[in-house]
Amino acid sequence: MHSFRTEIENPIVEKDILDLAKKIAQFKAGEIHEEKFRSLRLARGVYGQRQQGVQMIRIKLPYGKIQFHQWKRIADISDEYSTGNLHLTTRQDIQIHFVSLDRTPELWAKLEQDDITLREACGNTVRNITASPTSGIDPKELFDVSPHADTAFRYFLRNPICQEMGRKVKISFSNTDEDTSLAYLHDMGFIPKIVDGLKGFKVVVGGGLGAQPMLAYTSHEFLAEDQVIPFIESVLRVFDRHGERNSRHKARMKFLIQKIGFEEFMNLVQAETKALKNHSYPISDAAAWEVSEPTQLSDVAIPSSEVYKTWLATNTFEQKQKGFHGVYVRILNGNISSDTSRSLINALQGYIGDDVRITINQGLLLKFVPAANLPYVFQTLAAHELAAPGANSIANITACPGTDTCNLAISDSTNITSKLEQVINDEFPALIHDSQMKIKISGCMNACGQHSMASIGFHGSSLKAPDKRVLPALQVLLGGATLGNGEGRIADKVIKVPSKRGPEVLRIVLNNYEENAQDGEYFHEYYDRLGENHFYTLIKPLADLSNLVQDDFIDWGASENFITEIGVGECAGVMIDLVATLLFESQEKYEWTIAALEDKRWADAIYHAYSVFISAAKALLLDKSVTVSNQTAVINKFDENFVSTGEFAINAETFSALVLQINQQEPTEAFANQYVAQAEKFLTAATSYRQNKA
Repeated sequence: MHSFRTEIENPIVEKDILDLAKKIAQFKAGEIHEEKFRSLRLARGVYGQRQQGVQMIRIKLPYGKIQFHQWKRIADISDEYSTGNLHLTTRQDIQIHFVSLDRTPELWAKLEQDDITLREACGNTVRNITASPTSGIDPKELFDVSPHADTAFRYFLRNPICQEMGRKVKISFSNTDEDTSLAYLHDMGFIPKIVDGLKGFKVVVGGGLGAQPMLAYTSHEFLAEDQVIPFIESVLRVFDRHGERNSRHKARMKFLIQKIGFEEFMNLVQAETKALKNHSYPISDAAAWEVSEPTQLSDVAIPSSEVYKTWLATNTFEQKQKGFHGVYVRILNGNISSDTSRSLINALQGYIGDDVRITINQGLLLKFVPAANLPYVFQTLAAHELAAPGANSIANITACPGTDTCNLAISDSTNITSKLEQVINDEFPALIHDSQMKIKISGCMNACGQHSMASIGFHGSSLKAPDKRVLPALQVLLGGATLGNGEGRIADKVIKVPSKRGPEVLRIVLNNYEENAQDGEYFHEYYDRLGENHFYTLIKPLADLSNLVQDDFIDWGASENFITEIGVGECAGVMIDLVATLLFESQEKYEWTIAALEDKRWADAIYHAYSVFISAAKALLLDKSVTVSNQTAVINKFDENFVSTGEFAINAETFSALVLQINQQEPTEAFANQYVAQAEKFLTAATSYRQNKA
């Protein structure tokens, strides 16, 4: 079964990989239910594609940092297991596609040799923690937030409190008030502040995109940096216990806050304080993130061309480290081949710092480029057709993979990108200097392309022609913006048009803006001044379906007539509600409990024991066809249906009193031993109850 060699020194990582291989074999043998297996593989970065029989592998790169040896490893992996393409994402990950499920453990083992993980890149977990790519080199930053993002990543990876939440959680760290990591659209976002000489953050909570985007609430104007990890843990514990688990469309943190109110949410967060593993958690010294200076200086002459000057003006900036520059690289649709990657690595090593960051607009940021090496770097990028200017401008459009690979995509979001960029390059060349306006595209309403916060956004959709045929469409959104300091604007849905008319929509909107905007007026301000109805009227002629031609029924990049093919979403995994499976899971969780207890990880043992209570109780409730939407409901319904009726005896007045010791006790050795023993007794009784009933 496990014919490959992991060659992994870390026993925890090795166990993870071998466990994935074992579970794949059990799934293929019919021993694990499909939905349970889906949840398991998603938490290990293995995501089902639109194409049957192959997987997308999401590689988790905290805050987008990648070193040359890691980049090369991923490029080589893509050649061996995938298609030779690396897809850079808006969450600073790298994805590779068309991977055989059977080969994923072997692939993961090879990645781990260069300290690269797949763990919790997908699923109901803490997803990749993002951060401003300029962290550590930005002249405007108060301090480098890379250590904070890294500490959070390592602290919550494999942490029992966030392994099987009702939905995913996204966290970001911006390094300035400009909020380039979009804190306001995250479940938790952090913006650096210094108060009385103390480092800390403004904290916002409960933001999110998706079909119903919401802006985050401010939880703290200032939270000291050693309180960041305890606060995140408290929030995750609340979300795990109270978050929705039946309807995935209502299972994000923003919906929990909407349901109970932000004040009550924060009261619940505060109530978790006593039970936290750490009440203070120091952040590692930022010196650990220092990058070795390049060893090679180039003698390439400074080009005199306007092309170089434009590239210099729009794609580079001087770092806070004197004499060094950051260089942005535009990557169309975030797709870069393994061959190009290796060629760049060979050409750039020694000439720039060994710390490349993936940006949230699907590009790259090269760091620590000496001024003398800028011409050489430009020459190298130009030779790879990667020296296009305007890396942070409206001309650099963000797009999710859409119908290329995603189950949920409705219409194309990638092929149209080059057409829209061509409109800007050919007709609005001055806009490559505009870093305020953003264009973003998603293949559906779920906003993986972040269209909800764009100045001009599009998401894939469909329309029905007068003759009842279906054609690909784009929902047009306008007026979104990042305002800074944790505040933003959600774009308005203005009108829906046939996809093939998308470039003309862009042309009309930009012409209107150029002709009528006041001096210094940002696009969202211009949009507000004129109002949604103005833009609806402006674009409405393009929504006319009485003059369709055959080409309108063929999506961008396609050759045949459009049909809607929407599969089952994989973003969060589906909860499996089978009694036997839940009891089996409870036993597995109890084994994790004992392992943590033996390692003297008291807080982890307590949380695993809590999961045993919940999973076993849910199994018995399911056996009675009692529906529960969150863990709090599991606790209350078990009391109502089993304890108060006398049907199930426990050594406590109520099941609630027994289980909720978890947030009323400090995680001491004594309490851990007591609580684990109680969980074992409950699991044994629950299993016996089920067997006797059967």
